Amino acid sequence: MIIRSVEFIISAAASTQFPEVTYPEIAFAGRSNVGKSSLINALLARKQMALVSGKPGKTKTINFFLINKLFHLVDLPGYGYAAVAKSKKEGWGPLIEGYLSSRPNLKLVLHLVDSRHEPSLQDHQMQEMLQYYQIPNLVVATKRDKLTRNQWPQQRAMLQSSLHLETVPLLFSIKEPQTRDELWQMIEQRVGELSIP
Repeated sequence: MIIRSVEFIISAAASTQFPEVTYPEIAFAGRSNVGKSSLINALLARKQMALVSGKPGKTKTINFFLINKLFHLVDLPGYGYAAVAKSKKEGWGPLIEGYLSSRPNLKLVLHLVDSRHEPSLQDHQMQEMLQYYQIPNLVVATKRDKLTRNQWPQQRAMLQSSLHLETVPLLFSIKEPQTRDELWQMIEQRVGELSIP
């Protein structure tokens, strides 16, 4: 995937602010501090398109980016960070579910989990929500570089079994460029050709 243009569209704090249904959408969901912003920046080959923070729970809105004037990349708020006020977390729930349940052009959700750990309760709830709304999704296990190569098979198998996945998740690392190419290939296999002709 060659990224020729990235245009920030809006940070939506309510469903009334979502852009019109015009382009196909690929959304990113995951626990706070799972590496979602870093993965998005790596995919787009940009350093600070999605704001990376050492403080989990930074993304509080749904951020829309127009990629190559062909599709929207959608960054959902991270979930599960204990230090975020309960009222804010409760607000994000309806916002995320409102997005997932209302976008007929949503082609794929990349559900990010940490490759090092058992999926959290919120990870399981996200999978259940995606299944409930029958949204195609791909589980991407981040921080592969924190594992030894010998651990890769067992962690993939553990995540596949725990989340009841039909396919093994992709292990991803922002430090390993080949995983970026693998992920773009998997995205295009699921949603069709996204490159500019």
